[in-house]
Amino acid sequence: MRGGSDFRAGAVLALAILILSLVSVFYLPYGYNDMAPESRFLPPGFSHPMGTDNFGRDVFSRIMTGGRYTLATALITVAGAALIGSGLGLFSGYSGGLIDECVMRIMDAVSSFPGILLALVMISLLENGPFTLTAALLILFIPSFTRIMRSGMLEYKNRDFVLLARIWGTPAPRIIFVHILPNLLPSLLSASVLGLSNAILAEATMSYLGLGIQPPLPSWGRMLSESQNFLFNAPWCALSPGLMIMATVLAFHYLGEGLKRRYYQG
Repeated sequence: MRGGSDFRAGAVLALAILILSLVSVFYLPYGYNDMAPESRFLPPGFSHPMGTDNFGRDVFSRIMTGGRYTLATALITVAGAALIGSGLGLFSGYSGGLIDECVMRIMDAVSSFPGILLALVMISLLENGPFTLTAALLILFIPSFTRIMRSGMLEYKNRDFVLLARIWGTPAPRIIFVHILPNLLPSLLSASVLGLSNAILAEATMSYLGLGIQPPLPSWGRMLSESQNFLFNAPWCALSPGLMIMATVLAFHYLGEGLKRRYYQG
């Protein structure tokens, strides 16, 4: 029962945030970078639902646009990490032996590498921007998906239906992708949804530190960082992105936990 309520709450909240971000592609109340010095620090009202910032920019329009970039970064990160990590985990778990040991030691090394340090290294080699941030986060998320799929492979590869397929001479790729992978998809789905909440929080953290999306493009984390200088004069400038980050992380967390409970209870 708890899993169902978590799933519904997460689904409704995530859908609302997704719709808000998608609408920003076609419509914004104001330009996200339109400055109006005469409208600086206006409190939330009818014309500006979330107020304006120190440049007179509409906070609501920037929240909508920032959500688009934040969600896109998280989706690309999780999709890429799930694809690469699943391939490595399936191959490692099925092969076993030295190959499995080498792959998992590499994953341990990547996991032990601090995320901020990896982002700094990549920025120094490339440039500071959303693509560099996405690449850094993708690398950091690969080990978790690799371990999940390897664990599932170890659980299923000695089952009777897999042994029977081997006896019949079924090729290894068909055993992996036709016989075993469909059984692992529910756990992969729940892990991916939970990964979205972690990726959104990681993107916001990096942007807050100035390592992510750069101006003039808005980002929830950067908006939070920029508004801390006038937190007491115009608290809505910090509360708006802060609440959006919290709501989005909770939405995907509840959605992922709901999927996980449904899978294990089923």
